[in-house]
Amino acid sequence: MGWCQGSRQTRLLIAPHTCSTGNDEGCFLSLKHPKSGNAACYFLINSVLQELHWFKQSYTSWFLGDYICQDGCLYTATPVDPVFILLPIFEEARMKKGDDPGKFRQLDEIVFVNGYPDYQHLISIAENCMQVVCEIKEIGSSKFFRLDDSKVLVWLYCKVSNLKQTLPMIDKNYAALDEKNTLAEAVAILGEYLKDEPWIKLLCNHLKLSLPEASSKVSDTDLTAVESKQVPSDIAQEKSGSDSKTKRKGKQAKKAKVETESRNIKEMFFRASRRS
Repeated sequence: MGWCQGSRQTRLLIAPHTCSTGNDEGCFLSLKHPKSGNAACYFLINSVLQELHWFKQSYTSWFLGDYICQDGCLYTATPVDPVFILLPIFEEARMKKGDDPGKFRQLDEIVFVNGYPDYQHLISIAENCMQVVCEIKEIGSSKFFRLDDSKVLVWLYCKVSNLKQTLPMIDKNYAALDEKNTLAEAVAILGEYLKDEPWIKLLCNHLKLSLPEASSKVSDTDLTAVESKQVPSDIAQEKSGSDSKTKRKGKQAKKAKVETESRNIKEMFFRASRRS
């Protein structure tokens, strides 16, 4: 069940137009963030997975026609490669120990994650996109998947190569970097969606980079912004706190917390706009 199901409150969401017929409806999914493991909100429509961002300022509302939307937050959805989102659960599902490559599992077993039933919506996507990083065995009409480290490394290296070519074209500061620092920047960007163990470490070893070199490229503000992209139950908590603050004056700490997190999100959007 998506976080918004059962909610009657209107919110404004800006998302790419992926609907070809005009009749398809998207759904919000509560999934684990691949870096932190915390609950995060995603938007699925026409087999395109998008991650949800939000930005909030104090005392804001939206005027939608003749209606005033009390929640003045700005929600945006941007496409994300589903391999990033599915990689942690495929890694866990293979139950790898030491040099043992692990077990082959069926998709319905892999995407069964306790506390996160929304992964079931990704079965059709996983069958297509995870072939690039998995070994597959077919027995009759059934397919069995097992994550393959060598395939994951090739996939990551392609991502780094694309970023290495793109970064100098979108920012003159990147263009001034030497090859090693450009690679470190590219790895740091991927590191916002990957855990250090095993993937960033594996990639750094392949590129002959040290893990501290790649990790140091991501500032504390950026990491806080990534952690803030969580299921908007956090937002609901802030809203309930805001409502109670209206009834009971004097809770200034709640207001300060919202403003601090908003600045982190704003910094994330500013950094993203510089890269795009």
